[in-house]
Amino acid sequence: MKRILLAFVLLAQLARVTSYAQQAGVKTGYAPVNGLKLYYEVHGEGEPLVLVHGSFMTIPSNWERIIPLFKNRKLIVAEMQGHGRTADISRELSYEGMADDISGLLKVLEIDSADVLGYSMGGGVAFQMGIRHPQQVKKLIILSGVYKHDGWWPEVEESFDTINAEMFKGSPIEQAYDSLSPHPEKFEEFVSKTMSIDLKPYDWTEEVRQMNIPIFMLLGDSDGIRYDHAAELMRMKGGAKMGDFGEMSTSRMAILPATTHIGIMDRVTIWVPLVEEFLEGKPDHAPMEW
Repeated sequence: MKRILLAFVLLAQLARVTSYAQQAGVKTGYAPVNGLKLYYEVHGEGEPLVLVHGSFMTIPSNWERIIPLFKNRKLIVAEMQGHGRTADISRELSYEGMADDISGLLKVLEIDSADVLGYSMGGGVAFQMGIRHPQQVKKLIILSGVYKHDGWWPEVEESFDTINAEMFKGSPIEQAYDSLSPHPEKFEEFVSKTMSIDLKPYDWTEEVRQMNIPIFMLLGDSDGIRYDHAAELMRMKGGAKMGDFGEMSTSRMAILPATTHIGIMDRVTIWVPLVEEFLEGKPDHAPMEW
């Protein structure tokens, strides 16, 4: 339990309330999708990239340091059901439902298709975007996310039903919720509902196998996700073999050294350039000629 509390203290530090200064010209609004008033922001110009935050996070807490690094992209960022400025509704929280919300947001913004990057919980939403709305997805970037419930290390999965609002008492996560949420009195319900999506088994292996969308999966070597979970994804997508002997997979994976599940958000100077390479189709390695 002490290790779980420590991890969430680190998460709270990551989600600290900052002087989040929106860039000039940023479009903001509330999109009417699936009964929600989904808060969103659009930053920059270029090919569209959707960023989907992790559990308990908001746009500033998850993406403040990352938005300025994608200089040539139109970034679409939203606060998911019950998070930040998006009020909860009487609907079960689910990866599928949140993917439908992102789909609806793209339609409101009149964006036919986009690349999608999801972190942690957002990674599950990104997988579901590829499964449920493939026509709207060009490429997927999964940052410390899973496509089945036991993709987490066993001790991580076992910890989910022990997480409660008391752990966040007085933390930056609670402070951010108090300052942004339309219903700050519902923090305990927010924590419980957010954790509910990982308290029941799910397995999207076959659906992910069938997806004809390039996927880049990134995790830390001290992440909460099993290495073989990521390796299995590469096997499904034609990788996990020596590319010099034939065609390389259009999907990729990366394991960042000395990096935890929370800490991966502090390693942006490593993974953001890798993501940009993936989105641009670089490097274009040809098989070895003998």
